[in-house]
Amino acid sequence: MPQNKAKTELETVEPLGARVLIRKDEDKKQTSKGIHLPDKIEIPTLTGRIVTIAAQVENDPDYPIRNYDRVLFNPKHAIPVDFEGDNRLFVVPVEDIVAVFRKES
Repeated sequence: MPQNKAKTELETVEPLGARVLIRKDEDKKQTSKGIHLPDKIEIPTLTGRIVTIAAQVENDPDYPIRNYDRVLFNPKHAIPVDFEGDNRLFVVPVEDIVAVFRKES
């Protein structure tokens, strides 16, 4: 019976240290001008949404980021998380976030 209980519990990913969990945006198959890209071309996606922020980063005023912010990040040090079938989750050092997209109000 304890096995059934383990199957119903939800797993979460909490980054540690100066890291965030990012869900990368879908890879684009078409440019902004409407040109369709062949499947063989791999263009790295550098944008995504922050899913979870480590406590160390959340409490640091030097990093003005929040959950669900859309960010531009350098994927060089991103660690893929094998948590979902589509592998769009990455643990990224906060130093690799280079920009936050914000709407002016």
